[in-house]
This record gives sequence, structure tokens and C-alpha cells, in this order.
Amino acid sequence: MCGRLNVIDYPLCQIVSDTLGIKFYSKSNNNLCPSENVAAIVRQENYLLQADMQWGIQPPWSKRLVINAQSETVAHKPTFAQAFTRHRCLVPCSGWYEWRKESNKKQKYYFRHKEHHPIYMAGISYYRQGEALEVVTLTTQSNHLCAQYHHRMPVLIKPESIKLWFGQNFSELQKLMLPLEQDLLVVSAA
Repeated sequence: MCGRLNVIDYPLCQIVSDTLGIKFYSKSNNNLCPSENVAAIVRQENYLLQADMQWGIQPPWSKRLVINAQSETVAHKPTFAQAFTRHRCLVPCSGWYEWRKESNKKQKYYFRHKEHHPIYMAGISYYRQGEALEVVTLTTQSNHLCAQYHHRMPVLIKPESIKLWFGQNFSELQKLMLPLEQDLLVVSAA
């Protein structure tokens, strides 16, 4: 689920900077893969700032890089609970890719906001020695549109909910981790 991101620096960086009131910069990468660095937004003290982190963690129990966590269990699983409580973050991007098997081959599909606005993927960050170094993105059940391609989709935070996402009202977080309305997304073959 969501194993590739698309980041187009313009107008993404300018819109994110204006929306959050910070200086945000990311290089364009139309096929950002797990283990690569991704520009994310973290909260330190009461300020939002950019942190460039590796997408994925390597827990001792896993032979593979873990890049996603399920929103339904993230608050309770030992690997994710502390990061979810203390280090929620956002990964601004232009869209993401999914693959679907069609006629004995895999077809790649691109998902983006219908108005070409940035997509803010919910994530959790992992710190070492006070520095955010790794990020895991969160997933939820797919809305009707995305379910035609995959049973999971990224948790997408609307700009008006960013303050809630970084806040301490945990009862509100579950509402933010529901599938985004399908009419805000567009899918096309890539």
C-alpha cells in the first residue's frame, strides 16, 4: 500500500510554506521510494518545522523495511504507540502510486488531489538523540474510489485539520484517520 510517492516541488513547496507559515522545500521526485529521504513536517515544542527523514524503519522483528502503519492499531502496537503519542508528523506530497493487476500485468495508477493541491499524508516520526530521522506513513481503509485499486489508502489530513493533527486531543485523532472523501481525489493510469 502506497509504496511510492510523487513530489513535484512547484507549486507544492510554495503552497505548503504559505499554508503552514514556515519555509518548506523539497526536491522533485516523481518516484520517491521507501528508504529514500522525504521532506516531512514535525512539531517541536510549539513550532512546526521541516525535517528530512528516511521513509521507513527497520524494527528488530522485521526482515523488511516498515513504511506504513495501520491507523486502527497505531496507538496500541508497541512499535508505533510512543511515536504516535509524541511524534506525529505530515508528509506533504503531490500524490502517490498504486498498482493493480490487469490482463496478467501490473498497471500503475497515480492518485492526486483533484485541484492539484498538496496532499498531507499522516505519519509518525522516529527520533534518535533529539533528531527526527525516520518516518512511517499511516494507512486507513480505502474510500470507494481507492478500493478499486487497493484495500488501504494513506491517511490524508486536510489543511484545516493540521492543527488538530499536531494537538493533544486524542479523541479527535480517530476522526482525522478516516478515509478522505473520494470526490477530492483523481486517479489516472501512470
